[in-house]
Amino acid sequence: MKKLLSGWLGVVVIGVLIGYGVSWYFQQSQEVGEEVRIVIADQLPPREIQLYFTEPGGSFLISEVSEIPACDEDQTCIKGMLSALIEGSHQANLAVVPKETRVLGVEVENDLVRVDFSRDLIDFHPGGTLTELLSTYSLINSLNENFPYVRQLQILVEGEIYQTLKGHVRIDQPIYADYRFSEPPMLGPFPVEEEMDSVEKNLSIETLIEDHETLEDN
Repeated sequence: MKKLLSGWLGVVVIGVLIGYGVSWYFQQSQEVGEEVRIVIADQLPPREIQLYFTEPGGSFLISEVSEIPACDEDQTCIKGMLSALIEGSHQANLAVVPKETRVLGVEVENDLVRVDFSRDLIDFHPGGTLTELLSTYSLINSLNENFPYVRQLQILVEGEIYQTLKGHVRIDQPIYADYRFSEPPMLGPFPVEEEMDSVEKNLSIETLIEDHETLEDN
């Protein structure tokens, strides 16, 4: 009888030891797998992007190189790009979107991107025709620069379409990229005829605004 009990006790002890060993093995394997995934994630480089801010004089857009965390889906990358634009310039250029603004959602449909912003985009925007134009075109031009297939931007505010940003520039229809706002506008007296060739591509602020309003009417 004692031999039988000793035999059963030995089997139980061996079973416990084997179970503990198997459990320990799988636990170590899982921890190693998690560590490998973390190391791979840390090795992904940040993505370099091109953003458009307003130059210090407040007259036109100027590009600036920045970085966002690594991303592998355009929807995530676009959200990261917009967050960097909201964060502001690192080269003393002027902000184009109020820093209080939050990106609530991003949808990509062919060449159109719909971005849903928080109400702060309107509430904290200073307004004014030129300022509103620079804000809207900094958004779509930054998108087009980094994602060339994106040609249109539909701005939403809290999930709704608003007629204007702050009473001047319409945002109820998709906005197309337009890089004319990235050129210094022609200021001062109108140049004499001999100088026209060197500045024929420069447009005045008033002309840019009139062209924009003409496109809206059509």
